[in-house]
Amino acid sequence: MIDPKTDPHSLSDLPLFPLHSVLFPGARLQLRVFEARYLDLVSRCLREQQAFGAICLRQGSEVRGDEPVLLESTGVLARIEEVDAEQAGVLRVRCLGEQRFEIDEPVQQADGLWSARAWLIDDDAVLAPPEAMVATVRALANAIGALERKGGSPFPQPYRFDDAGWIANRWCELLPISLAAKQKLMALEDPQMRLRLVDEYLRGKGVISA
Repeated sequence: MIDPKTDPHSLSDLPLFPLHSVLFPGARLQLRVFEARYLDLVSRCLREQQAFGAICLRQGSEVRGDEPVLLESTGVLARIEEVDAEQAGVLRVRCLGEQRFEIDEPVQQADGLWSARAWLIDDDAVLAPPEAMVATVRALANAIGALERKGGSPFPQPYRFDDAGWIANRWCELLPISLAAKQKLMALEDPQMRLRLVDEYLRGKGVISA
């Protein structure tokens, strides 16, 4: 494995925020933070202008319990955009998903916070969606339009309907599929393959047709 001390794509001690959800690059993440370890993490990230690692739980809970905690090996950097104090000791934190990463063995510190050596994954290549998937692109545009008419889209602008990876990621946020399926789609290196799998799912469910 590449030495994190010499690899420019590595992070030697990335703090992790385990979630029962999968964050995608370019997606918004809303957190309600009240545990001391995560309040400290938010403060440190704001002070040092650093991102933290949002990573899905394979087993266990982010709140301390008896069940062993297992984390997925691929996550997404989360950059804090806004913090509001809901009440004393409780923060509402809005983040934006950035670059994906892979981790080595995670370590839990004395205060309960998880961290790990991490290696950044290159951003998706910007590739146009195949012509055969025009219906999937159009359906996403229609879905966003419907959400906006109801009070606002959950997706940050600009919308990139000419980018297969962006389209696939936004669909993955909307689809009612398992966390395991979302995790596998997020970790796929080929954005056009990710979009192809989304297209097959939508056609299989009758959401779009040829």
